[in-house]
Amino acid sequence: MEANCRILIVDDEILVRQGIKHLLHWEREGFLIVGEASNGQEAMQQIEQLNPHVVITDIVMPIMDGVQLTSHIKQNYPHIEVIVLSSFSEFHYVRETFQQGVADYLLKPKLDADQLIAILKRIVNRIPALQVAATTDTASTVTMLLDRLMSGYSMDGMELGSNFPFPSFRIYGVDLSHVKELADVKEKVLLSAKEALEPFVNTLHFYVMPSDSQHAVLLMNGFEREWGTIMPALRALSNSTRMKAYNACWILGDSFSELEQLPEQYHEHFKKLAAYRYFLPLHKNLIVRHELPKLSAEEPAFDMNMFMDQLQRRNYDLAIDQLRQYGNAAIDYYTIDVFAFKSQLSNAIFNMLILLGKLDRSIHQLEQKKYEYIRAINESQHVSEAIEELNFCLWQIEEALAASRSATGNPSMSLILDYIQQHYMEPINLSDVASHFHFNATYLSSLFSAHNDEGFSEYLNRVRIDKAAELLITTDLPISDISLKVGYSDHSYFTKVFKKLKGQSPSQYRKSPSDQVRSDKR
Repeated sequence: MEANCRILIVDDEILVRQGIKHLLHWEREGFLIVGEASNGQEAMQQIEQLNPHVVITDIVMPIMDGVQLTSHIKQNYPHIEVIVLSSFSEFHYVRETFQQGVADYLLKPKLDADQLIAILKRIVNRIPALQVAATTDTASTVTMLLDRLMSGYSMDGMELGSNFPFPSFRIYGVDLSHVKELADVKEKVLLSAKEALEPFVNTLHFYVMPSDSQHAVLLMNGFEREWGTIMPALRALSNSTRMKAYNACWILGDSFSELEQLPEQYHEHFKKLAAYRYFLPLHKNLIVRHELPKLSAEEPAFDMNMFMDQLQRRNYDLAIDQLRQYGNAAIDYYTIDVFAFKSQLSNAIFNMLILLGKLDRSIHQLEQKKYEYIRAINESQHVSEAIEELNFCLWQIEEALAASRSATGNPSMSLILDYIQQHYMEPINLSDVASHFHFNATYLSSLFSAHNDEGFSEYLNRVRIDKAAELLITTDLPISDISLKVGYSDHSYFTKVFKKLKGQSPSQYRKSPSDQVRSDKR
């Protein structure tokens, strides 16, 4: 035929989409799968970009179902033919789509390659620009078979040997996560890569691999001894002005000898190399394992328990320095898991602002912005962006704390709260603390209420009960021992205060610790 019939698959179940994609040799039959979508709304966006000839769509989907999608297609793209997929119980929906002009329908439980091909060939005869015929495009056939391999299918029955005559393989691709508009860039960078590799066509075969939207990937097949000869071409491509304009970073994977290793090499090695870009210098545009800088020190670790302890003791400066030092140490350590790094920073900021919001009224407004900081860190494309957001957050916290100290003009309050945190397990009261700091008890009571959201007794009880709740969940100590351990000599009074603050008795609280942890966090 003059051009392959372009097909878009729409189904909210990924296994169904994969099943359709691998149901038959599409290219050999004269068809080309140009895209897939999980609902009608996604499909409409892809139709605008991909211009398919035929849409194969499920009926029942979230957001926009197959009936609505069919209606939109027939109103806006009447030249596109539609085939609907349904189960036996959904025929009333199928009837509605027929009224809107669908070409045919298939029952999912009886989905058959021969039946689908017959329907498609009948439909394509209505499209003047197309004539169904088998294609002999080797590259597209190999790409389809690689797609099957990457999707978990075994090599049994796959005729790939003649297309990969050389003993060594390498994955070569580009990370496009920094590119804002991906529409045409992926095709352009793949074309540039093919042009760069064209001079080596006699000793090197290469094919496009299936990949996610943020990567464009080639599988290269050649001789192990020849990999060094193509490196200048790869460097020239990565350094080209065009690639720099795309802010693209190329990755050259490790060599391997068996095609069956492809899924593991891609997911466990190539993508891990690609992830290193988050920590590597922004000007780095080609990542090769043996060229990575050596890491001499141990991977930076963040001690969350120590961090929270410093906050509880109101050693804010020490806690802030600890978090800042971790961020600075992680900047150059490219093997850190990106998700774990972002989570560590986000959790530290969240816990710090929550705690400070409770202890210092001046931090309350800042505490409300915690999700803005966390979102910015989680959406960062490079470690420098995350550290910049972290430092901005810490600077604002330091400014708020300084303003709070200046406004109170009384550094004694911080010492008083710290003293309570360290001596809550003792039989202390307002008079004891006043005497320790050489205050009049009445003055201390007024001072405490002026600088805190609760009075002295309420604060002391909350500190004690929070510690008791922690011991109930993390230890097997008898409740009577816990009562003594947190400063209550009267067990019945302890139970009364605990139930007032936690809404349950200590024994009830201990029986459902997971629920209580979630409740306390709120």
